[in-house]
Amino acid sequence: MTQKITVVGSVNLDLVVRCEHLPRDGETVLGNGFAKHPGGKGANQALAARRLGAQARLIACVGEDDEADAALALLTAGGVDLSRCRRVPDQPTGIAMIAVEPAGDNQIVVASGANGALSVTDLPERIDGGLIGQLETPVEVLLEAQARCSGLVVVNLAPARTLDNAVLGRADVCIVNEAECDFYGTDRLFAAGGLTALTLGARGAVLFRDGVEIARARPPSVTSHDATGAGDTFVAALTLALLEDQPARTALEFACAAGAAATRNAGAQPALPVRAAVDALMAGDDLDR
Repeated sequence: MTQKITVVGSVNLDLVVRCEHLPRDGETVLGNGFAKHPGGKGANQALAARRLGAQARLIACVGEDDEADAALALLTAGGVDLSRCRRVPDQPTGIAMIAVEPAGDNQIVVASGANGALSVTDLPERIDGGLIGQLETPVEVLLEAQARCSGLVVVNLAPARTLDNAVLGRADVCIVNEAECDFYGTDRLFAAGGLTALTLGARGAVLFRDGVEIARARPPSVTSHDATGAGDTFVAALTLALLEDQPARTALEFACAAGAAATRNAGAQPALPVRAAVDALMAGDDLDR
């Protein structure tokens, strides 16, 4: 059975500069490569879900500009439902400026643009299947989407921002990295109930239920080139695995493997893996070797 996943979130065009090391405060670093890639956490998660085998829909806003066409290109080619992706005439498409060093670590600054125009009126009356939301679009839209979802509600609490407890309380699964976990605090995250997934980069991830660890997993070893889309791939993969009723540890292992697979090529969306590649990586029969 094909699972349905609706993503409410952002669409950006990523402007990526590769450099020898990430700049420190006040430092200028010369780049040695530049590329434009479709991105945005919402768009990345929707396309990742689609490539992993879900029926994916994205609810988002872009500008009426050339950047929108470029930002939506891989989503369109990949079969993501964009029927509720609205073009906003008076705002530019979101832009992300990304610096990437040789090991794949990155720094990202986002100019939200049209992402901020997303409205409750963009939502359908009912959302079936799974819902994924993040915090690059207005929080009130996420809250209403949670209320309209009849299935699994997953919230990637990124980027870290001041947030009403209602968002956490209405989530079946909250996903944070280490910096976001420090921002919100484990007491607050665990008090919300449900599942909390903490991602640890190359060290894997931990899954908690009501503050008690129920699973821990490490990703398969890969040669990493760009970690930009890894976290978004983890979110999509964990959501899909839980919708498929995979056991907690198996679901976490699948999400870690998918995230690792997404780091092997440059760019967020161009590097998002298909299901067969993730399954092969988990089985030790890596298709990319």
